[in-house]
Amino acid sequence: MVLGIPVQWGELDAYGHVNNSVFFRYFESVRMVYLERCGFIESYNVDKIGAILRSTECTFRQPLYHPDDVIVGARVTALDEDRFAMAYVAVSVNTGQTVAEASAVVVSFDYENLTKAPLPIAVREGVRALESEWQHQERHHG
Repeated sequence: MVLGIPVQWGELDAYGHVNNSVFFRYFESVRMVYLERCGFIESYNVDKIGAILRSTECTFRQPLYHPDDVIVGARVTALDEDRFAMAYVAVSVNTGQTVAEASAVVVSFDYENLTKAPLPIAVREGVRALESEWQHQERHHG
């Protein structure tokens, strides 16, 4: 999953580059598109089984400035019974450089009973389909 996001002037900190906290919003944006496309948003709307973020971390590689756009990619790197791991990359359009790399663990959560839940089958299949599509694109556009 890949999103292009314009860097906003208000995202800069006192040092003139994008504040570190903003990267987590970039990753959240691409994660939410991923959750929509894999069926997790629909699962929540229908059965109240949705995603909850367990953990996330980021390594900042280069500063990101305004004006610029950032290309943010996300993919699932591990799929377990009740969770999956995601990897993110953020690349500056102006420089072509990777500006940040991150990871997250997303847990399947039953919002009605307030407990972990197995990943819904439709979500699991949605993740597999998205990752298969990603691999197909990588092979042909590599």
